[in-house]
Amino acid sequence: MTQIKRSCKQILSPGTNLFVILVTIALILTACSPGEQTPTEYVFDDLGRLVAINGTPERIISLAPSNTEILFALGLEEEVVGVTDWCDYPPEALEKEKVGGYDTPDIEKIVALNPDLILVAYGTPMDVINTMDGLGLTVFGIESTNLDDVLTDIRTVGEVTDREVEAQTLTSQMEGRIEAVIGQTEELEERPRVFYIVWHDPLWTAGSETFIHELIEKAGGINICQNVTGYATVSIEEVVARNPEVIVASEWSFEWAQNVTSLNSTDARQNGRVYQGNDDLVQRPGPRLVDGLEWFAYFIHPEIFEEPESS
Repeated sequence: MTQIKRSCKQILSPGTNLFVILVTIALILTACSPGEQTPTEYVFDDLGRLVAINGTPERIISLAPSNTEILFALGLEEEVVGVTDWCDYPPEALEKEKVGGYDTPDIEKIVALNPDLILVAYGTPMDVINTMDGLGLTVFGIESTNLDDVLTDIRTVGEVTDREVEAQTLTSQMEGRIEAVIGQTEELEERPRVFYIVWHDPLWTAGSETFIHELIEKAGGINICQNVTGYATVSIEEVVARNPEVIVASEWSFEWAQNVTSLNSTDARQNGRVYQGNDDLVQRPGPRLVDGLEWFAYFIHPEIFEEPESS
């Protein structure tokens, strides 16, 4: 039996609606024969592509660390046959065959692994996706921009891999943890000013429309750089003028944030509130974003939240 499904994030234009109608008619006219063993399911991915999923995938390649984390969290570690050079979590992912970077994958190696599903995310160029698609490979894209998207994408991956129950269990657990944090912070009147350091030379931070900004807000803080969009450079003078009460720095910039004299006058340095963050927990759109939220809540409001267990 042929099925057509669409991501709940997919917003179709009137022209696309007509296209879907035509595709549906074509599928009905070319319905599966009685002897067919593996039904075809058509699902819209986050890139707006209608992707044919032929049966339950048994050989999956992940082209993003976040995708790898989702697949392992859904119990698909045995089905994963290839990952990127950057896929390092969970530790078992390091044992998988490497197929290059998410933006420069080794197409020849990918073909040799004979995958029946390639899961891509933000950062994989469309020409690479089109090349793999042209080789007859099944490529499915997910692209998350906030926590709600991450939850939706986990359910979508569960749908196309026949792990819907596991996906529902995982996202329900994540939602419960998110709600537990928000329940403690949404009515707070005192919301400390927070500065996140991505890198220090030059000084890079996270503005609005980033996961880091969303986590800061949900954790009960105010991002002092919410006036910029995405990841951007800022001057040290601007940071000092905005006087952050909490500074969270990436692993690579933590020592600098603790010692640079330019930040001596800030409340964060005066009160010893400079913390080392974990980029993987706050920039990878996967299950561990909730861990990042809980760490931010602890950094910003240690009077309310206990230190989370290490991830």
